[in-house]
Amino acid sequence: MSEFDAIFVGAGHNSLACAAHLALKGWKIAIFERSQTIGGAVRTGEYTLPGFRHDFGAMNLSLFAGSAFHRKYANELKSHGLEFAPVADCFASAFPDGKWFGVSNDLERTASRLAAVSTADAATWRRLVGAFPGEAEHLFRLLGSPMSGRALAGTVWNLWRKKGIAGALDTGRLLLSSPRAWLEENFETPHVRTTLAAWGMHLDFAPDIAGGAVFPYLESMANQSFGMVLGKRGADTIIRALAGMVKTAGGKIMTGADVAEITVAGNRVTGVRLASGETHVADKAVIAGVAPSALPGRLLPNGSGDAAFDKAMKKFRHAPGTMMIHLALDDLPDWSAGAELRRFAYVHLAPSLDAMSRTYQQAMAGMLPDQPVLVLGQPTAVDPSRAPEGKHVLWVQVRMLPAEILGDAAGKIAPGPWDAIKDAYAERVLDIIESYAPGLRQKILGRAIFSPIDLERENPNLVGGDQICGSHHLAQNFVFRPAPGFARWNTPVSNLYLIGAATWPGAGTGAGSGFMLAQQLGGH
Repeated sequence: MSEFDAIFVGAGHNSLACAAHLALKGWKIAIFERSQTIGGAVRTGEYTLPGFRHDFGAMNLSLFAGSAFHRKYANELKSHGLEFAPVADCFASAFPDGKWFGVSNDLERTASRLAAVSTADAATWRRLVGAFPGEAEHLFRLLGSPMSGRALAGTVWNLWRKKGIAGALDTGRLLLSSPRAWLEENFETPHVRTTLAAWGMHLDFAPDIAGGAVFPYLESMANQSFGMVLGKRGADTIIRALAGMVKTAGGKIMTGADVAEITVAGNRVTGVRLASGETHVADKAVIAGVAPSALPGRLLPNGSGDAAFDKAMKKFRHAPGTMMIHLALDDLPDWSAGAELRRFAYVHLAPSLDAMSRTYQQAMAGMLPDQPVLVLGQPTAVDPSRAPEGKHVLWVQVRMLPAEILGDAAGKIAPGPWDAIKDAYAERVLDIIESYAPGLRQKILGRAIFSPIDLERENPNLVGGDQICGSHHLAQNFVFRPAPGFARWNTPVSNLYLIGAATWPGAGTGAGSGFMLAQQLGGH
């Protein structure tokens, strides 16, 4: 039995960031990770062929690069090998009619693409980009602050003082709007609306769901203003750097160490018991980076002592599932819409707002979508070090998908478990890509397919293949994430905390929950 100040259950990037800060504050830290690999959904592996490095989940590291944690510890992270690959051509969408639109970090380049189809949309874009620094101050302050009354009051006061009542109401309206409402209000070109709306689908926001407008807005404006960053040689550059910080500060990271139980005495957490039978004591905190449903009944066999909290954790709503297809390629796709698309980090394939809405509804009804939203990552267009010389990797995220299959919207695949039908569905995906980039199949050197259930097997936090660990709809976001009264990473058990994508401020690589809790516990 060992004694620590804080014990972490799981070694995702939020846990590692929290542990690094506390270790540097002098806390004695231990991290227990059930897998043989740390990083959670932020990891990189040679899933297809030797020398081809694929990001398992997250690819875009812009949130980490712009995070409060990185601002504070940039030098330490760099000393442990953190290296970014900057992206100039950030994201684009290709369409069945042969047209495309993309956002680059050069304003004139993006605006000229817009002006070719709509002078009004080009003018709107310039206006939004010009106003973005002022708007971003308030939105990033909100997203980077704990959900406490004091922090919220400060954010509202600053918003009112800088923008007045009318301006504050405009910001509030943006936070409540659906993607479609905001996009139709601002842009007249369907292709432009669709390109931006695709970012909502990354976070469980189909075009008509309230509260989703802010994500297309922030992603498009931030990419235009700052560009994007990927991780050099893979997203796991942040994991390796964080782990290096933890270990250098004296913290311990144990892999293949499955926590069977979080031990409690008198409603106060005492430590953990591993599946091996080992027990470890935590004097100050146990910090769980797990999906909420893992707490009551499993990690807390007798529950938390608060029936309402336990029910909320069990009923926590997950987003639809995702399939990941990793391809080792002889060359990048040859896009019919234009060779310029080969330069973009992301290419979305989603024909329209209505098609995205239909896909989302099909998945929610348990149906395999006939036309899933496809997010194609071309990281080797930016960072050639991820593949052998002259070769490439393609990162294909298939959204939205049901965890349990009740039928096929196209009527071609018989319902069954994912293990039985994933290859057939992957062929549908490749057919769609081929329609935009003929000849792709001839370029494939190797492939690896992860169904929604495969993703959950690899990482139990990805329940049903939900890569964002929980819907971000308004009823489960802000002060309601993961449940009312528990948005500050607290639980009913004293000194037991919950962090990760299921908690405020939600999914992404910004390490917000981990770092804010670390500051709350160990000081700034």
